[in-house]
Parts: sequence; structure tokens; C-alpha cells
Amino acid sequence: MAVTVADSDVLIDFLRASEPEATQVAEALRHGRLATTMVNLFELVSGAHGRRQQEGVADLLAALVIYPMDEPSAQRAAEVRRDLEARGEGIGMADYLIAGICLAHGVPLLTRNRRHFERVGGLSLV
Repeated sequence: MAVTVADSDVLIDFLRASEPEATQVAEALRHGRLATTMVNLFELVSGAHGRRQQEGVADLLAALVIYPMDEPSAQRAAEVRRDLEARGEGIGMADYLIAGICLAHGVPLLTRNRRHFERVGGLSLV
């Protein structure tokens, strides 16, 4: 079964029970097909305020595979950044890193932020 990387926006939707993303994330979790990146882990953990949110984030992250920011991912992220910024279509540091991780590991990204990520050549979006 193919693994899909979930972006922070859809993971937050899951935590807030916002549809349709909450159902999509729950289904992927149920089948063990959901992952995220170290960048998204940072975004979720740093954005969780109060014990209840922190516990919800911790429980969710414990159920996910976390893709690291390793050297191949950094190289791919740098390529994405150079390409997009040369065209005047930058997407921001966190999104470069997320895209680089997905590209390096050959995994699709589940995100609502299609406006940014559809600019990344070779990145498969769910």
C-alpha cells in the first residue's frame, strides 16, 4: 500500500474534525498509509497551545511515519527553491522543505495548499 504524506493543513483539519479532510485522514490512518514530515511535525507541535491541543497533536504524530529532513531531501528542496525563485514563483521555506522531502522519498502530498505545491515539478498531489 502506498504511503501519503499529509501536510499540516489537513492534519489540523483532522484534529478539528473539519470535513472532508478529517475523513480522508482518518481513513488513511486506519489503513496505516499516512505519514508526515519533520517540518510538519515542527509546525504542529509549535502551533499547539494548551495541554489538550498538545496531547491531541502528540497522539496524532505517534500514529504517523515521520519522514526526516535528510541530505537527499535538502538537495531536492534546494533544487525546488532555485527553480521556483528563478521563475518568481517562490512558495516559502517550509513548503520548499516539505516538497523536497516528498520528492526525495517518492511520496505524494495530501494538502489543501495546491496553489503553492502545484508549482513544484514532479510532485504528486492527492
